[in-house]
Amino acid sequence: MSALPLATNRMATIISEEVWEDAGRLPCVLTIEVPLQRFTVRDLLRLEPGSIVSSGNVNGAHVPVKVNKRVLGWGEFEVVGDRLAIRMTELE
Repeated sequence: MSALPLATNRMATIISEEVWEDAGRLPCVLTIEVPLQRFTVRDLLRLEPGSIVSSGNVNGAHVPVKVNKRVLGWGEFEVVGDRLAIRMTELE
């Protein structure tokens, strides 16, 4: 009689692991927002390839990092080799 609850617990653990394994493959959208102060529609219309847009953020400033439009935490931009990366500094 006591074997049944143990078997049930094992089965629940196996099912739970399978669900999380499958969930780990689901796509999501990660976005990093760079707030631009004083950016106007005129500025937007003047954009062209090669334009540089200054964010006004100082190096190391925290920017919001979102997953599927929900705030995951905060990060800061960092150059790694020849790529721009985000270092997570805080998780919500």
